[in-house]
Amino acid sequence: MNLRRNLAALAALLLCATSAAADCANTEFQGQNFTYCRANASDDIRLFLYAKDTQVYGNFRTVDEALARDGKKLAFAMNGSMYHPDRSPVGLFVEKGEEVSRIVTSEGPGNFGLLPNGVFCIEDSRFTLIESRSFASAPPQCQYAAQSGPMLVIDGAYHPRFLNDSDSRLIRNGVGVSADGKRAVFAIANSPVNFYEFARFFRDYLEMPQALYIDGNVSRLHAPALRRSDWGTLLGPIVGKVVDVTTPTN
Repeated sequence: MNLRRNLAALAALLLCATSAAADCANTEFQGQNFTYCRANASDDIRLFLYAKDTQVYGNFRTVDEALARDGKKLAFAMNGSMYHPDRSPVGLFVEKGEEVSRIVTSEGPGNFGLLPNGVFCIEDSRFTLIESRSFASAPPQCQYAAQSGPMLVIDGAYHPRFLNDSDSRLIRNGVGVSADGKRAVFAIANSPVNFYEFARFFRDYLEMPQALYIDGNVSRLHAPALRRSDWGTLLGPIVGKVVDVTTPTN
């Protein structure tokens, strides 16, 4: 009886560890390498910006240290939106239901202003990824939200301005959302890609009908299950999956 009980406990532990490790994976598509992390709407996905007052978290370690005080930790995380030199977000940003900065719907310079851009929204029971002007006209109730741009995939189609032979290549990261809003996938290119190549990965490999570019050049990933935690200059917003500190991640 004790042996059976011990085997059952071991099986449960292995299942838990496998589930945690399965959040993130490395893959190759069309000769390029990517890492992606999957999330379900039932997961605890959050955006992090200010640790206190106007002091930003800035990196994954600081977020983990803050979560540890509540018995939590990051299962995975990445930079969560574009940001200004003072690390404040560009465009709409909502944290814990509070609007930190307003939505921007006008065309402008840089990748953010390459319309259509979009908003990634975390509601109570679903993810939403909406073109910014549509979002502004009928905003959902977001617990967390971040605006960025351009959109990579819009209703299964590539952004109309993308060129498959563009020589503008960077390490880029982004997020895609399933048609039913129950799944989100966060991905980062491990070698420089252009927008078309990155959009193709989301649409054709990850099968995401909606996908949003988050940023490039500053893109970083924290994935303990893959023994990876990228380091660099201070980040602005960070997006990540929160789990109990006892949950195996490697």
